[in-house]
This record gives sequence, structure tokens and C-alpha cells, in this order.
Amino acid sequence: MNPEQVTVTKGVVVGKAGGRPLLGDLYLPRSPTSSRPAIVVLHGGGWRRGRRQSVRGFGELLGEAGFVCLAPSYRLTAEASWPAQIEDVKCAIRFLRARSDDLGVDPERIGVLGDSAGGHLALMAAVVSPFEGGGGHTEHGSAVAAVGSMYGPTRLRPDTRPNHAALLGEHATEADGASASPIAYDLAAFPPCLLIHGADDEAVPVADSVDFHAALKRLGRQVELHVFQGLGHAFDRKTADAGARMVDVADPRSVHGPAVVRIISSFFATHLGPQPEGQHPDA
Repeated sequence: MNPEQVTVTKGVVVGKAGGRPLLGDLYLPRSPTSSRPAIVVLHGGGWRRGRRQSVRGFGELLGEAGFVCLAPSYRLTAEASWPAQIEDVKCAIRFLRARSDDLGVDPERIGVLGDSAGGHLALMAAVVSPFEGGGGHTEHGSAVAAVGSMYGPTRLRPDTRPNHAALLGEHATEADGASASPIAYDLAAFPPCLLIHGADDEAVPVADSVDFHAALKRLGRQVELHVFQGLGHAFDRKTADAGARMVDVADPRSVHGPAVVRIISSFFATHLGPQPEGQHPDA
């Protein structure tokens, strides 16, 4: 990261849930612009593990590209089951609107991005659902203007996927799975969407993204699908060595990280791009 371009503030209190504060890390571009686009960046980990620091590289690189980024924590399944996770994500989106003046954020140009479980939560944040929560800033809305999902599940299967069942609860039904499946919702007004997936993903089938892309295309929505042939889950973080270690996406050893970040940055620049002067919408 170029420290002259991005200021990082760690451990900002975003809201409160489960009797404790929800924390997030802010990545602020050092630019004079007073009305900038923002992206909430969500970590993965199967909803049961993971931490906001794992998406540091996205915050840094997208911050350098001019986006205000917020990497929030959300409650994991050991602490709370569904829908706590999406409620915490929506609280983070509302936080950006509540602090838009202080942070120099345009409240009409907020997007959301996530990988794996974070990708699922990003897509769920973009559908109209009853899951809002009361973590804070409820006087503001949680709608997003664009969404990006990297190898995120779009159809939850509690009967066949243990981590899906752990998220939804021990006795989750097919209906419970549908309530947490972005593809089961009305997508007629879904915002511009970016989907990235490895063709050989064994953790989340590439069909999840392919089917979601097809559903949006049928409805005439704006959607991009980028499938990386021969690659598996979390391929953007893999190194070239035989052990294929996981590294931060900004780490020089990440083979495909730079390409993925370029795609993401281009997508959000297109759909959260600068407002023409004098046409800034009201908050």
C-alpha cells in the first residue's frame, strides 16, 4: 500500500449486536474529493471463521483507486445463527450513510463486495429481504448501488452442506435455506452485479454463479460473470508454489490477485463512478 494515498483506521465501532460492539476497519483515500464512492468489503470463512483483517488487501488497493472501504466484522455461527450475519452487514452499510459527511462518502454510491461466505452476504445485502436488524443507524437505509461476489454461494443447501446447516440451525428446512439464498428472491430490481468464480471450485460449485448470472440476464439486469478456468476456491489468494499457500490479495506472491482486483476496480468504477457536478442526489 502507498501510505500517501490511503489512511487506515482500525477498530472503528460500526454498531452493536449480541451485546457487544461491531468493529470495522476504514480505508480512506487521501484525496480532496468530498463525495466519494464507498465499498463494504466482507471476509469469507464459511460463516464460522474468518476476520476482517483478511480483506486488508482489497481495502488498500481499492482505497488507492479512490474508493472509501469499510471492512466490518460480523457475528460468526459460534456466536449467532442466521440472520445475525446479514443484519450486521446491513448495519455496516447504514454506518457509512450515517457517517457520510464525516467520511466524504456519497450515500447514493455505496457498493458491497465479498469473497466466499462474504460473497453470499454481499448478494443477500442486495436483495429485498426482511433481515435488517437493530444494530444501529436504523434511520438510514441499507440499499446498495452495486454488488460483487467472489465464489459466493447463491443457493444454500442445509440438507447436503454442513456449513450451510451450521449457519441456518440444526433443524433447518428447505424453506430456511431458500430464505438465505439470493437466487430465491425477486431479482427484478437487483443492482449491477459482478460474479467471479473458479471453474474447478470444489467448495462452492461454479454453477452457483452461473445460475445467478443466468437469472439476472433473463430479467435484463446488468451483470458480469468472470470464470477462471482450471482454478479452485479462493484462487485469488493462492501462490504459485506446490503448496498453494494462502496470502493476502495484495501480496506480490498472489498469482491471480492483481487480475481479480483490476476486474473489481473496473466494475465499481463503472457503476459507482463520479456523479456529474451539480447532479448529486439527496441522501
